[in-house]
Amino acid sequence: MTLAYTRAERPYDSADLSSSEFWAATWRDREKTFAELRAERPISWHRPVRNGLFEDPNDQGFWAVVRHADLVEVTRRPQDFLSGEGIAFESFPKEMLDAAQGFIAMDPPRHTKLRRLMAAAFTPKQLARIDDHIVANARRVVDGIADKGEADFVDEVARLIPMHNICDMAGIPEEHRATIAHESEFADGWRDPRLLQGVEPLARVAQALTTVNAIAMELVEARRRKPEDDLVTALVQAEVDGERLTDEEISSIFFLLIVAGNDTTRQSTSHGMKALTDFPEQRAWLMADIDGRMPSAIEEIVRWATPIMTFRRTAAHDTELGGQHITAGDKVIMFYSSANQDTEVFEHPEQLHLSRSPNKHVAFGGGGIHHCLGAQLARRQLSVTFRELLTRLPDIHTVGEPERGTGNFFHTVMSMRVEFTPEKTK
Repeated sequence: MTLAYTRAERPYDSADLSSSEFWAATWRDREKTFAELRAERPISWHRPVRNGLFEDPNDQGFWAVVRHADLVEVTRRPQDFLSGEGIAFESFPKEMLDAAQGFIAMDPPRHTKLRRLMAAAFTPKQLARIDDHIVANARRVVDGIADKGEADFVDEVARLIPMHNICDMAGIPEEHRATIAHESEFADGWRDPRLLQGVEPLARVAQALTTVNAIAMELVEARRRKPEDDLVTALVQAEVDGERLTDEEISSIFFLLIVAGNDTTRQSTSHGMKALTDFPEQRAWLMADIDGRMPSAIEEIVRWATPIMTFRRTAAHDTELGGQHITAGDKVIMFYSSANQDTEVFEHPEQLHLSRSPNKHVAFGGGGIHHCLGAQLARRQLSVTFRELLTRLPDIHTVGEPERGTGNFFHTVMSMRVEFTPEKTK
């Protein structure tokens, strides 16, 4: 029997998914709460997040979707659960959404047309075209640490490789790359005082958007004058319904590309390195046939990392999900980090099994119209990166515990120390 309450009448669940304390805890501590919810209350109503960035007086809470099956159902019902109101827990000013989230926070038909346009940059043919760059960038980054014997893995490896690859695809010159990588961190890092360094969060996010927009517009003008074989040129020349994209649309897609392309692969690389240290028998299994076993290993590393932990939808109309009555306008939050630990789908999900098969993880989404466009690019970057690291620095391992972020969107590793035997110069 489905019970229908008004939002004001609904009791909040006793589990805490809204506080900063919950997200500052370890993933194992969070998983205890998720496991209880999956078993007993898989669709539950929670109090709104209060973060001090932008307080929406109409925000009365959200539905938490924590089971694998329910999350997949939400992703495959885009007519019922919309993306156009935003993809994060929090409510943001509309102008911020428009500037930062691109087509990922759109609904059909506009989403369909822009996604088709972007998909052209991620075809197997296009990925093959940049494969030499991916290999060269991994080699370049490992060259930078190989003779040191130790490094901050995040700053000196995980952050750099996707930055160079995305910048190569987009045609971003070297002088802008460090700025682009740093500013992209504030898409989720505005919650983290270590990144903010005393600056007011909303102002810092606005600064990041302004900085990236300025670089995007500089590139747009340059490509209009002189087209190149890159993604910015493709956006400048593209037409949707017979019309060129506006500068604002190009800038928003550009920001989305930079954030999604940098952060997701960066987090998977960092969590993967930690997992390969913590599960040495799995690492040994991989190294026994690194080329043959790498594809399944990458799928498990991505499941383990779950670099994007949550995504929001908004109910288009009154509907039902998992026996709960969902009211038009309700926020519905999908918890990927919970779904990828669902024991109904994964045997011993708390353990790293690089040979796991089948591996129906939802780290790239649960299917449907918003499934990750860059999934194959991410897989290729991770494969090349770990092959370069593990063959050239075979004893590389993490030391101590990483410094983790406290946000509820990206599964962030802020810094992580590694040690290894320096590579002998040839």
